[in-house]
Amino acid sequence: MFYKTLIKDHIMVQPKNFGKEIKEAITGEIKNQYEGFISKDIGIVIDVSSIKSISEGRLIPGSGAAFYETEFYILAFKPEIQEVIMGKIKDMADFGAFITLGPIEGMIHISQTMDDFVSFSKEKTLLGKESKKGLKVLDKCKARLIAISYKDLTNPKFGLTMRQKGIGKIEWIKDDLFPKKGGKNN
Repeated sequence: MFYKTLIKDHIMVQPKNFGKEIKEAITGEIKNQYEGFISKDIGIVIDVSSIKSISEGRLIPGSGAAFYETEFYILAFKPEIQEVIMGKIKDMADFGAFITLGPIEGMIHISQTMDDFVSFSKEKTLLGKESKKGLKVLDKCKARLIAISYKDLTNPKFGLTMRQKGIGKIEWIKDDLFPKKGGKNN
């Protein structure tokens, strides 16, 4: 889910930026500090969208920098447990598939790709034994988020499943909703 969030923070403007317009200097500092920032509470900051207010600056003796209490809006991506997310398969491994989810990627364990015995082929494809369903790089899919870990903030982990009706590879969803008459679904 994408969120627009109001943040209030003291922004430090370095002396080298004192010649710039204050809004330009603060915007640059905020972007340097916040874009790409990852937090369990905020999510993954994608952009600083706008500045709401800037207070009068304060100089701290000995630091040489000016500090401005600033309110600004950020755009953040914060996926939630049980959320259904559209994505594209980025890579395959013998243990599952990696899927892009907006600005991040998640992992679908091989056991969570489909309700079937699944094997990994030399062509980097996951194949269902009875259903004959195949999953490969660049396939568009819907997946449900079942696990989130922010243990390592530089590399959060997102686990997904596609083992429910209405999610999975887009073609599978169409086949589930509109079964072919007189034959098995592929």
